[in-house]
Amino acid sequence: MRSAPHLPFFRILLTLLLLALGVTFAPAVAAAPTAAPVRIMPLGDSITGSPGCWRSVLWNRLRSAGHSNIDFVGTLSQQGCAQGFDGDNEGHGGELVTNVANQNLLPARLSATRPDIVVMHFGTNDVWSGISPDRILFAYTRLVTQMRASNPNMRILVAQIIPMNPANCTGCARRVVDLNARIPGWARATSTFRSPVTVVDQWTGSNTSGDTYDGVHPSTSGNTKIAARWYPALAALL
Repeated sequence: MRSAPHLPFFRILLTLLLLALGVTFAPAVAAAPTAAPVRIMPLGDSITGSPGCWRSVLWNRLRSAGHSNIDFVGTLSQQGCAQGFDGDNEGHGGELVTNVANQNLLPARLSATRPDIVVMHFGTNDVWSGISPDRILFAYTRLVTQMRASNPNMRILVAQIIPMNPANCTGCARRVVDLNARIPGWARATSTFRSPVTVVDQWTGSNTSGDTYDGVHPSTSGNTKIAARWYPALAALL
């Protein structure tokens, strides 16, 4: 009895026959892996988080421009804004940046959310409390160090904070100017190639009479201006 053809030889013959008949085989193509979303932490106090509706404006503008693979992150999720958005954030009402640094509060928040980018508007309550720019900037440096410990490639946007002129703080307006004047030099000294610090001017062009409802917290027009200032700096990182 004649034995059956050896299997590999039989497959070669079958392939040659199919090719002669014009049958071709498309190579298998693996599905491209889906890129992880860019995780963005809005960091600050009530201007960022209570409800911080500039985040809503910014989120929707980014999405409308095609930046769909983004994820706002934070341990808080305040909503209450006019349009829907990813409300996760790290804007704790009443917090001082110096307290966050001194009490070592940021590392746990970073560990829980793992951001790639931090968008920070922080220091308003410190200015209101009469804390010096030196101490505020020292706290900034400590937070940046902790961000880089969480992610060595952390990209950081830091605001020159919006104007402030509440009725019960006659010195606040001047102290905001003093802090903001120091931030660009601090950023240049703190920035690295791997983890750049970019200053975003949120002060110029804003005014407390039209862009806040109480001399501190942004109104609708203030939120629009804040989002407009963040947008190009953040979009450039995306």
